[in-house]
Amino acid sequence: MQKIVITGIGMINGLGQNADESFDAIVDGKTGIDTVTLFDINEFSAKIASEVKNFDPTTILGKKEAKKADRFIQLGIHASAEAMNDAGLLHDNKVSDDIANDIGIVSASGIGGLPNIEKNSVTCSNRSPNKISPFFIPSSLVNMLGGFVTIQHNIKGPNLSVVTACAAGTHAIAEAYKTIALKGATKMLVIGAESAITGAGIGGFAAMKALSTRNDDPKKASRPFDKNRDGFVMGEGAGALVVESLQSAKKRGAKIYAEILGFGESGDANHITTPTQDGPYRAMKAAYDMAKRNNNGELHIDYVNAHGTSTPVNDKNETAAIKQLFKDKQSCPPVSSTKGQIGHCLGAAGSIEAVIAIKAMENAIIPPTINQISSDDECDLDYVPNTARKQKIDIVMSNSFGFGGTNAVIILKNYKG
Repeated sequence: MQKIVITGIGMINGLGQNADESFDAIVDGKTGIDTVTLFDINEFSAKIASEVKNFDPTTILGKKEAKKADRFIQLGIHASAEAMNDAGLLHDNKVSDDIANDIGIVSASGIGGLPNIEKNSVTCSNRSPNKISPFFIPSSLVNMLGGFVTIQHNIKGPNLSVVTACAAGTHAIAEAYKTIALKGATKMLVIGAESAITGAGIGGFAAMKALSTRNDDPKKASRPFDKNRDGFVMGEGAGALVVESLQSAKKRGAKIYAEILGFGESGDANHITTPTQDGPYRAMKAAYDMAKRNNNGELHIDYVNAHGTSTPVNDKNETAAIKQLFKDKQSCPPVSSTKGQIGHCLGAAGSIEAVIAIKAMENAIIPPTINQISSDDECDLDYVPNTARKQKIDIVMSNSFGFGGTNAVIILKNYKG
């Protein structure tokens, strides 16, 4: 099977509006988590999130078009433009007509246009159905992220979309791989985006008791794998990657960041919100086996970018699944979660964390798991606590698990030519 690589990256989150700025802040152990400002949070039990600050969508869409797109689409367009420019595929913000049919897109989100759904539902109830915006539906659909991006950049290949909760961003990378492997395109833009920091979003997750309520100390609220973790903190943002056949990348002289060695997908068939150990393990095992086959029968993983949500159940089950994969604690590579820095970006998490994994390989540094204060007997791996670690990284595994028992894992290899 032909090799498939990554030739462009882009990222926006609560710590920065491009990949370099975001990654540097993550490595420095900074956090974008603070008290919510996007709406009145006073009556909510959870009052904190990682918001993208000082973001002006009119700089990428113009005032008229920005009004037609939900915030998750705006964030996604921003990250996708960075990735496409990084890959050298845009000229005057467009893909040239001679290659437009051969470039596709896989967009991903867990929820989609929740702010617009909330706003127009209130309008319908309190005012009149006649007052609903004509742009409500087009701005709320998850696949309209891909729609807006393809129109902006003249992308005419396969236009796909993935909605698998918090695994969506990673599933989208796997879908891009499959499309290229089956010769549906030679290049695919993957874009995962999410912006669900609204009353309905925060209120809904809080009602499930899924969110941290450490409101008086937001900087230390998200603490993956720590004994005193009490739930995740919501984040927003987008991650984008240009996925391409190696042959295509070499032909056009593109910079190649990483090879996609393998991916794994599984279902828990257990509970709508509570994750298991078995499902994540099987997804990791499938990705590991595929990567080993694609790496001449040998595989040494140097770093695991964990799902690491800071919820009691996920973190202990993910730890157990990692130990099961690597047979024992001593054989496990370093593990870290960056959700203490940028929050949990839901359906965008997997694509954002893939960009983080690529930057970690490029810079030979493992991002820290911040807020590691108290040890947990059930979370007893090397989580690179609090301080980044300089280390050569050739191969990295990135995990994403979602509600509904949906699991996705990718394994990337630092490309050396």
